[in-house]
Amino acid sequence: MKSRLTGAEHSFDKSKPYFLSFFSGALGLDVGIERAGFHGVLYCENDPTAQKTIRANRPGVPVLPDVLDCTAEGIRKLLSLSRRDEIPLIVGGPPCQAFSTAGKRQSFSDPRGNVFLKYIDLCLELKPRYFIVENVRGLLSAALQHRPQELRGRGHPKLKQSEMPGSALKLVLNKIRAAGYGVSYNLYNAANFGVPQIRERIIMVCSRDGSEAPFLEPTHSESEEHGLPVWRDLQSALKGLENCAHEHVNFPEKRLKYYRLLNGGENWRDLPAHLQKEAMGKSFFSGGGKTGFYRRLSWNDPAPTLVTHPAMPATDLCHPKEDRPLSVQEYLRIQQFPDDWIVCGKTTEKYRQIGNAVPAGLGHAVGSLVLKLLSGEQIKQIDGFKYSRYRNTSHAQTSVAQLEV
Repeated sequence: MKSRLTGAEHSFDKSKPYFLSFFSGALGLDVGIERAGFHGVLYCENDPTAQKTIRANRPGVPVLPDVLDCTAEGIRKLLSLSRRDEIPLIVGGPPCQAFSTAGKRQSFSDPRGNVFLKYIDLCLELKPRYFIVENVRGLLSAALQHRPQELRGRGHPKLKQSEMPGSALKLVLNKIRAAGYGVSYNLYNAANFGVPQIRERIIMVCSRDGSEAPFLEPTHSESEEHGLPVWRDLQSALKGLENCAHEHVNFPEKRLKYYRLLNGGENWRDLPAHLQKEAMGKSFFSGGGKTGFYRRLSWNDPAPTLVTHPAMPATDLCHPKEDRPLSVQEYLRIQQFPDDWIVCGKTTEKYRQIGNAVPAGLGHAVGSLVLKLLSGEQIKQIDGFKYSRYRNTSHAQTSVAQLEV
C-alpha cells in the first residue's frame, strides 16, 4: 500500500527516549508518558477538534488525521527514521465503543474494530521495542462475532468459536505473538497510580524480545495496603480551584430542586422517601443500583469514572457542595492535565475530550515501566496486589487458547 502521508519531514533528537502516539485524543496518556521521561514525536487523531487541542499544546509535532492512511514506510519517512533506527515505544488506545459493555459489542465487525487491527498491524510493521494497547474492560470478554441474547440458549444453535466470550482478545493476542512479541496485560484501576478517580482500563504491554513484561508498579492502595499511601480523594485533587472561573454546563431547574436536598456523597436514595419516585420517574422501576442518578460527589473519596458529559441523568457528576456539575477545570484536574492545558471546542466538546482521556497518572506508570525495561532496571512486583475491582483480568490468570479464524 502506497503511503498517503504528506508534509515536511520532522527532525528530533533520537538519542532521547521518544514515542509515537495513535488515537491520541486530548493527550492524557501522552502527558503521563512524557512526565516519565519520554517525548512524543508523532500523534494520530481523526477528530478535528482534538487535532486542534493537540496542535495548541504540542506545536510543531506532526498530527496525522487517520490511522487507516498510515504505513510504516510513510511514518519512517516523515520522521526521518531509517530501518536501522529503533523506535522505543508506540502507544495507542483504539476506539473502545466496539468492545464496551454499554454498547452493541460488535467487536471487529464494527468499523472501529477494524481500526483496532490496523493499529496492531502498523505496530508490527514498525517493530518498536515496545508497544502499548489501551482499552476498556469489555475487550476481555468481547466476541469476534456478537450474537444477540434473544438468539441464544434453548432452541438456537450453540455458539460458534468466534462467538465465544474472549475470542476477540484471543485473535489479537495470537496475531501479536505470531510476530514474535511477548504480551502481558491486566485491568488497572487508575486510583492505584495516584489518580483521584476510580477508572479501570486494560493496559497491554507488547515486548519485541518475546518476554512478558511485569505489571505496572502501583503507587497507592485503597486502604494503605502493602505500605502504600491511600488513594487520593477529590478534595485534594481540586484544591486551589475554589476561586477560579469555572466553565460548566448546568442542571435544569427541575433536577436542581432535588440536588439542593442532597449532601456530598449522597444520591437519589438519600432523598426523602416521598420524593424518590417523583425525582426518578420511570427509572424508579428499572433494575440495577442506579447510583449515578442525582449523584453528588464526595470530597473524601476519589471521583467515579469521568464520563463525556457530567449532567446525563444516569451518570451525574455533581459538585460535592455547589449546585452544578463538575466544571471543565475540575475535569482537567481529576484527569491530571496541567492547569494551563488548552482544550479546544465548545464546552460539551471539551468535556468529551477530557472525559475520554486516559488519566495522566496511569500514563506515567506505563512510561515508567517501559523506561525501566529499556534500561534494564529492576521493577518491583507486589504479590497479591488488587489491581482492579475484578478477578481474573490478567494474562497470568486467564488461559488463552489458540483460535483459528
